[in-house]
Amino acid sequence: MSSQTLEPFVKLRTGQAQGRPFKVLGIQQIAIGGADKTRLQKLWVDMLGLELTGTFRCERENVDEDICALGSGPFKVEVDLMQPVDPDKKPAVHTTPLNHVGLWIDDLPAAVQWLTAQGVRFAPGGVRKGAAGFDICFLHPKSNDEFPISGEGVLIELVQAPAEVAVAFGKLLAGST
Repeated sequence: MSSQTLEPFVKLRTGQAQGRPFKVLGIQQIAIGGADKTRLQKLWVDMLGLELTGTFRCERENVDEDICALGSGPFKVEVDLMQPVDPDKKPAVHTTPLNHVGLWIDDLPAAVQWLTAQGVRFAPGGVRKGAAGFDICFLHPKSNDEFPISGEGVLIELVQAPAEVAVAFGKLLAGST
């Protein structure tokens, strides 16, 4: 491929396309749902060796989760193993096995403002503290007439990156361009 062919991809990767005022830095987490999180632990912790680093339970969000880690430092990816507090209530965190993907964002308020103006639909709840203590919000998995852009079936969590993560990803990008 020529450098001309790669130019649109480099611009997209560095967050410069379409005047976007924020960057998606990397994967912050994946969340996996099931009826019984101990079955998920058997694979992810016992067989694959992920480290169990914490737990989170929230009646309002109908979630009881084990928080695991893959990797370390600023490139650590959180793997949440989730089961519902009540399987008959919403949200039904167990009905979609890959529940959501979390993305590190360098400027969450700018991202929310810009994406909303572009017609991206957000899930109810707004920006709030997430289970790991970072500010978060979710892109809705389904669009509607007012907001025609969505996760197209995937719930996407936007997570405000702490300074050390932003710096580490910045160094990674600077070394690869």
